[in-house]
Amino acid sequence: MTEEPEAGVDNLPIDVELISDITDGVLKMELSTSTREDIDFKTTRVVGLLSLLLAEDLGADDDGEVMDLFRQAYKLLELTNRPGRQAPSFTAFFFMRDVANLTRRLLWVYVERNGGVPRND
Repeated sequence: MTEEPEAGVDNLPIDVELISDITDGVLKMELSTSTREDIDFKTTRVVGLLSLLLAEDLGADDDGEVMDLFRQAYKLLELTNRPGRQAPSFTAFFFMRDVANLTRRLLWVYVERNGGVPRND
């Protein structure tokens, strides 16, 4: 009897619409109307999404532009580059936007490699 492999998190497809919606929301935020708590919460979400995309095979070994995006992402995600609790809100806000922008760019690469078109609302 042949056993079917268990479907784990690694086998789940990337939810393009969800990532698109979350990054859209982050990029529509305004510094003047955002609380530090909201910035920190959304930063945690987009850092997680960026990390999720970095775990995908996006062809970085064969594509210099994709490899450059990976380098930018890894540098951005280094703990020493992340704003701490004492950092001004504007520093945390722009870090969050940088992560969201890079997440969007890697999402486009993911979509190009796997078919389909992300929404561009």
